[in-house]
Amino acid sequence: MVDVGSKPQERRRARARAFVRTSPKTVATLGELPKGDAFTTAQIAGIMAAKRTSELIPLCHPLPLSHVEVSVEPTPEGVEIVATAETTAQTGVEMEALTGAAVAALTIYDMAKAVDDGLVVEEVRLLEKTKG
Repeated sequence: MVDVGSKPQERRRARARAFVRTSPKTVATLGELPKGDAFTTAQIAGIMAAKRTSELIPLCHPLPLSHVEVSVEPTPEGVEIVATAETTAQTGVEMEALTGAAVAALTIYDMAKAVDDGLVVEEVRLLEKTKG
């Protein structure tokens, strides 16, 4: 792990995005799939993943998150996921936001794969990070 001991504690925030490309027909069924409501399940999965990032990513610092939000929004082309993570710490929270977005997208994929074999998880990326 990188030594961040000499860095000051600062308020930090990061937002990340993921997109699951699927058909409009599949988007219309995501709230009532055989496994349940994919929107709510993905939101919870993303929050849980952000909180456990240091257990999933080797050498990632465990952070005391003060806020995690995951939005899961249908679009005509698929599902847009935006994850936000916040903390006051000596290192940033971009890995937590990225992990939240990616796991929420994978959850949509897992829940919808039985009804759509053309799902694509794409555009997992950091939108912004701030400190101070």
